[in-house]
Amino acid sequence: MTLEPPRALTIWAVSDGRAGIEAQALGLAEAVARLTPATVVAKHVRWPGGVGRLPWWLIPPRLRAGDPLEPPWPDIWIAAGRATLPLSTRIRRWSAGSTLVVQTQHPRAPLQRFDLILPPTHDDLTGADVFPILGAPNRLTRERLTDARLRFPALDALPHPRVAVIVGGKSKAFDLPRAHAEALATEIRTAIRAAGGAVMLSFTRRTPADARRVMTEALQDLPGVIWDDQGENPYFAFLAAADAVLVTEESTNLAIDATTTGKPVFRLSLPGHSPKLARFHAELERRGLIRPFAGTFTGAAQPPLNETDRAAREVLRRWDILQRSDKFA
Repeated sequence: MTLEPPRALTIWAVSDGRAGIEAQALGLAEAVARLTPATVVAKHVRWPGGVGRLPWWLIPPRLRAGDPLEPPWPDIWIAAGRATLPLSTRIRRWSAGSTLVVQTQHPRAPLQRFDLILPPTHDDLTGADVFPILGAPNRLTRERLTDARLRFPALDALPHPRVAVIVGGKSKAFDLPRAHAEALATEIRTAIRAAGGAVMLSFTRRTPADARRVMTEALQDLPGVIWDDQGENPYFAFLAAADAVLVTEESTNLAIDATTTGKPVFRLSLPGHSPKLARFHAELERRGLIRPFAGTFTGAAQPPLNETDRAAREVLRRWDILQRSDKFA
């Protein structure tokens, strides 16, 4: 008897297209596709004018812009971000229940509208279809790190320890004013000089212009690379080549990416406070995955955090349940 290979699934990874949000949907979809044959399609959702700022239940789906969303519906819908909620809350009805609807983050919508919700543990969300994970899904894999490292061979010539410094900055709860950026840069510069190492510095869209400028000026004469937004983004290559990683504390995505590498990771404190992020970092510290930066890079490597693959296995488990319920309905 010859067993037929499993049918390839169709997975839509739906977001508003912003890098950090899209990485959650795509990262989880790609992780599912590593476990079973699947085609992953990225879909971007946009709303005209101020429509997207309305509560999700007041937004008519017909006003949507962006990529086409029409039958045949996917087997699995994985969505991230507020912009997707007017669609995620309706796709199960549109597909007559044949699409598994997965939402990352806390949806701030009735939980029964989804088949599976993947909030960060620090949101304290519970429910029968809730599967909390530490942080958020990401796209980082060993293969992606290796590939990124090969595309930036110049990093191999840098002296050790190679320190990746990933700087965000401004959010609802945190900021990175000029004076604090100067203090951080001075502390990082002193530590790298003392260790005889190199810096690999990258900023995000959250970094204020003044902070970017003063940190670049303070660190530019060290051995290393400072990305100036020109050419291919070396972010993954920096993480791959690093002996240690420093990340600012306002972003769960930066911390999760860093702890996925298995390298020693250090948290750069910023002015501000978030109770949820405080719980998140406390859990990372409890697991030995991150520690506050105290002027040195000493620290043992840790087993890489792999919450994305754990979430992907749960998605497939729910898909199997849905398939069995369809067959015996």
